[in-house]
Formats: sequence, structure tokens, C-alpha cells
Amino acid sequence: MSDVTLYSILYIEINIFSVILVVIVQLKTLGLSKMVAQRHFSMSMVSLIMFILSDMMWVVTRNNFLPYSPALILLYKDIYFFSASLMCYFWFVYFEYLQDSPFVANRRRVWVSSIFVWVQLALIITNHFTPMLYYLDEDDRYHRGLLFVSLYVFSYVYVMFTCSRALVGFFDPSKKDQRRKLIKLALFPVFPAIGGLFQYVIPSIPVLCITLAIAVLSLYLDWAEELISVDPLTKLNNRKQLLFLYDQWTKSSDDHEPLFVLMVDADKFKSINDTYGHIEGDIALKRIAEAMKLGTFRWKDKVNLSRYGGDEFVIMAKGITDEDASEIRNKVTENLKELNKKAASPYDVCVSIGIAKVDSSEGLSFSDVAEIADEELYMQKKARRK
Repeated sequence: MSDVTLYSILYIEINIFSVILVVIVQLKTLGLSKMVAQRHFSMSMVSLIMFILSDMMWVVTRNNFLPYSPALILLYKDIYFFSASLMCYFWFVYFEYLQDSPFVANRRRVWVSSIFVWVQLALIITNHFTPMLYYLDEDDRYHRGLLFVSLYVFSYVYVMFTCSRALVGFFDPSKKDQRRKLIKLALFPVFPAIGGLFQYVIPSIPVLCITLAIAVLSLYLDWAEELISVDPLTKLNNRKQLLFLYDQWTKSSDDHEPLFVLMVDADKFKSINDTYGHIEGDIALKRIAEAMKLGTFRWKDKVNLSRYGGDEFVIMAKGITDEDASEIRNKVTENLKELNKKAASPYDVCVSIGIAKVDSSEGLSFSDVAEIADEELYMQKKARRK
């Protein structure tokens, strides 16, 4: 077997592996994000699959592993570069959705931002009449044209914009609670970009396809981790994560700091659901979660915020004083009042908050601690009814 044949087989294997990896991620992530955002993610995955397959077909046809055709060779290159541009564009829009950017609220603006994709398509079509990007000479040898680098520029402009937007958001004080997500979004394109530059210099090595597939896999694993520990509605820790954190605290033999558990319960939440519907009920729960984030911002490194279930939430804090715990309760209530005013909804969301202080040596289960906090919480509710 010749070296060319072995090289073609290796190239096929690497690219097929990459395609399988991307298809698995595509199937596993269906429904993980907002509907419109999911469409853009799915389209980016389809574009990536086209990108990988066209790259594979180019190499195996070019090396006569399959019947050679100059027209097919150029067609594979057309698909390769156009799918790369589409992929970068869909990634860009998808990441804007992940950042809850106002940019994607305007569909016209989203369509206008696709201008670089259509410019690249026009260049690719024009290239068949005036070879400026790539061409085959009389001996069927492949060459890059004078404007070849523009193919990378028109794709990478979306990557650079996404990275810069995420980095700017990272330094925005109002987005401190999103910094972990923002830095991941900023770093996501870096590895594939390096792979792309490497393949630009050494085109014979299929680095870009595998780096893209690995980057997509890393995004999926990050999603999976989030699904395990985060409540999808409020983006706070879920009950499972809360109990895990409490269990970790009780097992810390060298940790003698008391733990404060604040049980937060929505007042008359059922009436909001019954009167205004479950969609408004979800909005009310998200408002409570936002009030908790704002109310604990001063102690953000010392607290864990969780949704315990239904309309119940938990603030778990270590390294604070009794006065701090009371101040947190007051600040959450005050911030919720402010959010009610801003929302201008036909109802106000109110909460009752009970506080329990516990030492790890007491050996109490979380349900025991929650019951202690609930006693104070229900005393507040009872007082309001009078």
C-alpha cells in the first residue's frame, strides 16, 4: 500500500471520527437551550459536518483515492470555505443568545450581520470565472490566489467579535455573576483558531477538523455539568447541588465556622399561578432569584444560592455574622420591592425568610436545619396575615 493511500485512509479516519463526535453532540444537546438559539446551534453543527466532509473529500479525491475530477476538487473547496463562514456566523449568533445580548432581539440586525457570509459566497462564485481565491493550473496543481486570505478574514471576523464581546462583558461589573460563562465563551474559539492557522501554514495535516470537534465536545461537557447542578429556570444551584454542598460542609473536620441557612419562601405564590398563569409564575420565581443575587452581592464569595423546590429557595452562607445574616434577609426583601416596581406587573412578589444557624458538630441533616429555619419563616407569614 502506497504512502498516499495510507495518508488518505488516515485522513478519512480522523475526519469520520470528528463527524461522529459532532453528530453525537448534536443529538445529545437537542432542547438544551432556548428554541431560537437551538436552531442556530443546530445550523452551526450542520455547517461543521459539511466543513469536515468536504475537507475529507478534497484530500481523498486529490490523492486519487477516489476517481479524480477537477470540477469536484474545486466544488469541495467551495463547500469547505462557505461552510466555514456559515459555521462561524451561526456560532456568533448562538453565543449572543447565550449572553442574553439585546443584539439578537432585533432580527433585522441579525440578518444584516450575515453580510460577510454572503460576500464570501459571492467571492466563491466569482472565483470560477476570475480565479482570485484558489485554482488549478494546467497540470491540475492546486494554488492559492491573491485574495485567498480573505476567506479566513470573513470567517474569523465573527470569531474575533465573539471573543471581544465576551471579554468586554467579563470586565463589566454588572455581569460579575456571569464571568465564568463569559471567559469560556471567549476561550472557546481560541483552540480551533490556532488549529486553523496551523492548517493554513501546513494544509496537509487535518488539525482544524479535530480541534473543532474537540471544542464542540468541551461545550457539551460544560452543558452536561451545568444540567447536573443548575436549576434551568433560575440559574441557581438545584436541590441536588445544594444537598451536596451541605454534605461537604458537614464533613469538613477542620472547619469550625457556623453555617447560616436562610430559607426563602414566596408568599401567596399559588394565587399568582392561578390568576396569571404559569408563565407569570416562572417570571415571579426568576424575580426572586434576581433579588437573592442582588441582596447577597456583598457576600458573593461566602454564599451559595439554590432553588430548593417549587417556590422555595435557600441562601447558604459561611464566614458571616448574625448581623450579616439579618442584613442579607433585609437586602433581599428590599431588592425584591425594587424589582417589583421596575417590572410594573399586576402583582407584587413577596417572600418570607427564616434563618437557621448551625455548627457542623451538631450532626444535623439538611432537612433538620430547613425545619429550624421554616419555624421562623412561618412565624413571619403568620404575622403578615394579622
